[in-house]
Formats: sequence, structure tokens, C-alpha cells
Amino acid sequence: MEENEILKLLQQVSQGGVTPEQAVLKLKMSPFEDLGYAKVDHHRGVRQGVPEVIFGAGKTVEQIAGIVQAMLAKGERNILITRLAPDAAAALEEQLDLRYDAVSRIGIVGKRPQISADGLIVVATGGTSDIPVAEEAAVTAETLGNRVERLYDVGVAGLHRLLSRLEPLMNARVVVAVAGMEGALASVIGGLVDCPVIAVPTSVGYGANFNGLSALLSMLNSCASGVSVVNIDNGFGAGYLASMINHIGGKTE
Repeated sequence: MEENEILKLLQQVSQGGVTPEQAVLKLKMSPFEDLGYAKVDHHRGVRQGVPEVIFGAGKTVEQIAGIVQAMLAKGERNILITRLAPDAAAALEEQLDLRYDAVSRIGIVGKRPQISADGLIVVATGGTSDIPVAEEAAVTAETLGNRVERLYDVGVAGLHRLLSRLEPLMNARVVVAVAGMEGALASVIGGLVDCPVIAVPTSVGYGANFNGLSALLSMLNSCASGVSVVNIDNGFGAGYLASMINHIGGKTE
């Protein structure tokens, strides 16, 4: 139930059009909708400001479509589907108004997002191979109403590439640093900027990187202040957190 719907319901109670008992019953039914295979959290937007995000991996096309249609029926717009496989996206495009980004593997249903925070989020990668995870962060942040600038392939193997792009880094409200191998990019950026840095270790690297564990441990042990770390390959989590920080910093009128 949207915030304006709750307000309307309370007004109906005060005017006598709805009894308190009927209102309580409606509110009890509103928090989630049981589809059998999923319990759709319709109050997520009221509690957190962002509707429930659908994790596409492991779900059938029918399950994803059912969840989306339930959300649309409750007035949700701008619905995010993460980790959506290309074949599932193609099938969903026949049923829904879906926009699909193959690099980030994100599908979006509904209206196009509008900028709702005035800060800048910078998403940087150590290498080109980190871009899919970085794009998951960038597209998530954009969908949640943020202005995003991408700095790709600026890792420590050629530090001058990063130093040539200091202006956007210095103007950022949040930086998302995405890197595999030894994950040093987050520490370098953390030592340059005055804003929070969200480090995203990726599973990119040679055998002894243990599918991203080496980058994860390096980022967790960063000596730079202001660096926080999300899980391996969790671009969505980084983009979501960056959006929360950016919106706390200030919203557009």
C-alpha cells in the first residue's frame, strides 16, 4: 500500500466511510500478498522508500511475471529485476513492458526513472572485465533516481588513468569501486576522496584469487578510512547503498 493510499484510508475512517475494523483488516492484508511461490512485500516502498526488488536468478519466467503483475496491480512502478538471464528477459518482453540491459542483467518494468537526488555517484572499475558487476551497480543507482558517472578500466596497473579523472571523483557524493585481482582500487580511491567509498570485490582474476576472496579480504583490510565493502560480485547491493547515501545527502525539489 502506497503512503497516499494509507492517508486516504485514514481519511475515510475519520469521515465515517470506513469502520476502524475494516481499516485494520485492510492494513493487515496490505503488507504482503501471498502468491503461493512468493510473498510480495507491498509495504517495502512505505518502509524503505524503494519498492521490492525482484532477484531473477532461480525463478521461472512465470514466477517473475506473476510477481511483477502483482506489484503493478498495487500501483508499483519502476520495478527492478536483477540477475535476469537473457532468455528469461526475451520471454518476459512478450508479456510485460520490460526494458532489459544485457550487460548488467537487469530488467526494468514501468516508467523511466527521474533524478530524485542532487548528488553524483561515480562507479569505477579496475578493469574492463569488472564492467558487468559495475553496470549492475550503475543501472541500479540510475533506476533509483541518481545521476551516475562511469570511470571504467582505471585500475592500479596504470594509475595515471585514474589520476587523469580526479574531477568527477572529487565531485562525487559516493564512489563505488569495483575490482577483482587484489582489489587495490578501493584503497587508492579511499585515500583520494572525502566521500564514502563502497568497495565491490569481483570474482575476476587468476586461480589463487579464489573466485574473488582475495579482493574481498584486501578491501576488508583497507587502510583508507571511509571504505565499506559489499559481498563478491554484489553490484546491486553497492548501487542500492550508494543511492541511499546520496538521497540522505539531499533530494532534488
